[in-house]
Amino acid sequence: MTTLPSRAPTDLPEHVISALRKGSDELKLTAVARMERDLQWWRDLSSEDRSWLGLVAHEGINRFVAWMQLEDDAARPQDIFRVAPPELTRTISLQRTLQVVRLIAEVVEEHSQQHVAPDYRRDLYEAALIYSREVAFSAAGIYARAAESRGQWDARLEAAAIDAIVRGTSPAVMRSRVATVGWKGRNCTFVIVGPAPHQLTESTTAELREACLRATSDALVGIQGDRIIAVLGADENPSTIASVIEHHFGDGTIIIGPSVDDIVKAGTSARAAIAAHQVIRALSAPARIMQADDLLPERVLDGDQLARNTLIDEIYIPLVSAGPVLVETLDSYLGQGRSLEAAARDLYVHPNTVRYRLRRIAQVIGWDPTEAREGQILQIALTVGRLRGGTLPGTAAL
Repeated sequence: MTTLPSRAPTDLPEHVISALRKGSDELKLTAVARMERDLQWWRDLSSEDRSWLGLVAHEGINRFVAWMQLEDDAARPQDIFRVAPPELTRTISLQRTLQVVRLIAEVVEEHSQQHVAPDYRRDLYEAALIYSREVAFSAAGIYARAAESRGQWDARLEAAAIDAIVRGTSPAVMRSRVATVGWKGRNCTFVIVGPAPHQLTESTTAELREACLRATSDALVGIQGDRIIAVLGADENPSTIASVIEHHFGDGTIIIGPSVDDIVKAGTSARAAIAAHQVIRALSAPARIMQADDLLPERVLDGDQLARNTLIDEIYIPLVSAGPVLVETLDSYLGQGRSLEAAARDLYVHPNTVRYRLRRIAQVIGWDPTEAREGQILQIALTVGRLRGGTLPGTAAL
């Protein structure tokens, strides 16, 4: 394999350099015409981007001529990109930029075939290859730095969006921040909080983000201390999504916050999941994936006001609104050690009546008193509700 030198050849006669210099305007026109003809994606660019890319091609030829004349102050290949704004790296990929570089080298070769004596054509072509190689390396470096800078900036924007969600900032601010990082918001939203891996790197975080985006339509992923917070938008079952991405988290329990219908309400889901994650140690054998509302008792004991409000709004108020009979039955059943017979004797009714009322309670509030864990949650809901305000208008005293 032939190894190309790293500098322009110095033994080309002046008439070759002069021919190249005189033909530079023709080279520029030919390069732009070739881009329009040979690059299918060229027509899809905006007029502004086509103009910038054409300017880059012109500058590339100008600096190639200067490079051939050994004008060190003007001949650095990487400088051809200074005529275009950095934002061009967002709309034109590195692959397409390299296609333009190769095309310019081909244009120079064609020019040498027409305007340079046969003895010097190969030297001029090799010079064009050397120059295009240097430009390609420079382009790769520019795109790498742009990607790194963009990644760091996007990560900061994503972190700011997650912070706005967790803190519950104003709806306008929250919508603005999530829109900045590409949140589309066409689905339900929920938040997952879980332990971060021990070996947490930018790569593992990126892998989690990619896994979330494959499983959902929207995803924001951030690291807060030793935990990962993922804000997800999807209509699929949150537990199913959590099971798909759970291997990207560290050891321990992953908490799913309640689903909400709008990103501006996601703070409720985030705060519930964070509060549940903080009290998971109260359970002796927690599951790998749990709902935040599964830990309502522990959250209440830990002073979580959101958990208290949830028990009141979703259990106590609907139960009291359904009438005193259901409240009385639940109170007796729980107070009698969850015994149907003992509750029936206490209420002076048949055990089947107690059984029917318990089923009715489960239908009204979605929690089954006959399940040990759910019965515990219902008992705490009664206590919290009574401490909050006792009775509701139109109901009997409890």
